[in-house]
Amino acid sequence: MLQKTALVTMNLIVCLFMLFPLLYTISVAFMPSGELYTMAMNIVPKHPTLENFVEAFHKIPLIRFVLNSFLVAGSITLGQIVTCSLAAFAFSFLNFKGKNALFMLVMATMMVPGEATIISNYLTVGSLGLLDTYIVLILPSLTSAMGIFLFRQFYMTFPVSLYESAKLDGCGNLRFIVKILMPLTKSAMGAMAVYTFINAWNMYMWPLLVTGSDSKRTVQIGISMLNSVDAQSITLMLAGVVMIIIPSISIFIVGQKALIKGMFSGAVKG
Repeated sequence: MLQKTALVTMNLIVCLFMLFPLLYTISVAFMPSGELYTMAMNIVPKHPTLENFVEAFHKIPLIRFVLNSFLVAGSITLGQIVTCSLAAFAFSFLNFKGKNALFMLVMATMMVPGEATIISNYLTVGSLGLLDTYIVLILPSLTSAMGIFLFRQFYMTFPVSLYESAKLDGCGNLRFIVKILMPLTKSAMGAMAVYTFINAWNMYMWPLLVTGSDSKRTVQIGISMLNSVDAQSITLMLAGVVMIIIPSISIFIVGQKALIKGMFSGAVKG
């Protein structure tokens, strides 16, 4: 009992330490700006108010930004599940010349930072006339090497005889993926969906570069618009931050079991 109590106490201390920035952000979001800019260390608001949240909605079209982010993140998530599962199927079950070399090349793209290709991508979409559209926000992120690797590792746990038996029964590749592989890989798809949605929701640099109107901007760009030189900007910005992290935290809480299970399901073969 003593050892268990010590472990629980230690976990609580670490948990509070890790959550303190988030808890303080929530506290400041409900705090009047006059309480923040004082010599006293006000951690908890003395006079909680919702004025910061109301003012954030009035200052920027926050609802529009949230809807844009849901559209972009949802489309990217669906697109990556489709493209990555198809590519992983080819690398797992099909035999073609140069398969291993091509897979290594795909994995090598994970070593290239996004900042190294952002200029070339911008010039490409600019020449195609796609700037300030939903397409330019979605198209460059419709597939990922991480997703291909995750699905491939999961598919490698299935015997090749499963695919060969389906082929003998007249099952085509696409039907094999939809009818057999996808029902068996729900945990991997769940993990991929949670991971991709959160990353797409938090995108900042690319949307900032390719969008110029409020009708296409996402929430991360909108929150930066709340920052100004006046004293109230910090409380306004943190109120906006609290509102936009609710969807991503909710997605993570709901899908954390699928995320953990999917990440570890393909770790051990057999």
